[in-house]
Amino acid sequence: MIRKAKLLKVYVGEKERFKNKPLYQYLVHWLKEQGIIGVTVFRGIEGYGQDKVLHSARLLELSSDLPIILEIVDTEEKIDSIVVEVSEMVPKGLVYTVSVEVHKEIQIFPI
Repeated sequence: MIRKAKLLKVYVGEKERFKNKPLYQYLVHWLKEQGIIGVTVFRGIEGYGQDKVLHSARLLELSSDLPIILEIVDTEEKIDSIVVEVSEMVPKGLVYTVSVEVHKEIQIFPI
């Protein structure tokens, strides 16, 4: 059965902090407190943002500010209720949403 959902993606630098914690860690715990169904954090191996500074995990270039991507999935209503606050927590980075269709789930959406 296909269900409609929403994906919230957040791109930040590994060095970004919020309330004395790495921003991505703060967001994961905050999202759990908000009752969000699921979040996954990915650490990029290379990338750049608006400032065009390349950040890389290559052995000879020891970057300590690698790209971090959070993927947050829940119902449209739940994502819409948090997206403004999440955007305010991200001082620089990218925050966007996409409507998605869930084809397989592990009891994450109410029936």
